[in-house]
Amino acid sequence: MADYSVISDVSETLRVQLSLALSVMLPVPPSVEVHNLVDTPANLPELTLFLYEIVEDGSVKNRPHVRTGMPPNVIVRKPPLALKLKYLVTPWSSSRQTDQEMLGRVMQVLYDGAVLTGPQLQGDLANTSTSLKVSLAPLTLEERTRIWHAIQHEYRLSVNYEVRVVNLASRDQQTVRAVAERVLDAAAGEDQP
Repeated sequence: MADYSVISDVSETLRVQLSLALSVMLPVPPSVEVHNLVDTPANLPELTLFLYEIVEDGSVKNRPHVRTGMPPNVIVRKPPLALKLKYLVTPWSSSRQTDQEMLGRVMQVLYDGAVLTGPQLQGDLANTSTSLKVSLAPLTLEERTRIWHAIQHEYRLSVNYEVRVVNLASRDQQTVRAVAERVLDAAAGEDQP
């Protein structure tokens, strides 16, 4: 199960996968960076991954507690926190054609490989049975405009992706002693003289 580094591990996983995908573009393969978009990228061509929102995935909110260990010592943990990470993926180059080709390649690769697992995962995620579901999450023009206005940049052609289910392990746990033996007293329910 992933620990607190899960968010940065997801970002790095996307960065590595998209770097591999864009390496086929010639004459100069674009670099891929997790970026805050405060400054304009300096090394063009470049594709930026801007993590702009993290929300709880309500579709898996009511999962039961996780029980591990053997009786009589059973450890009970809260279920992991399921997250949805939202990324703005933006190409930066000196040519609109290159920007569009970069986005086309990104969309092709993330459509074909919408589930990332095993050796594709980076950091602590690589040591788990986690799988990441990547999907295109369209935004209205107004929503995109608000994002670009918030980061104080002119609007650029970009796509929005959502990564789910990211499980962040809870540190809240209790050790409980399982019931080892039950004794039923048949006489307890009868009237005594």
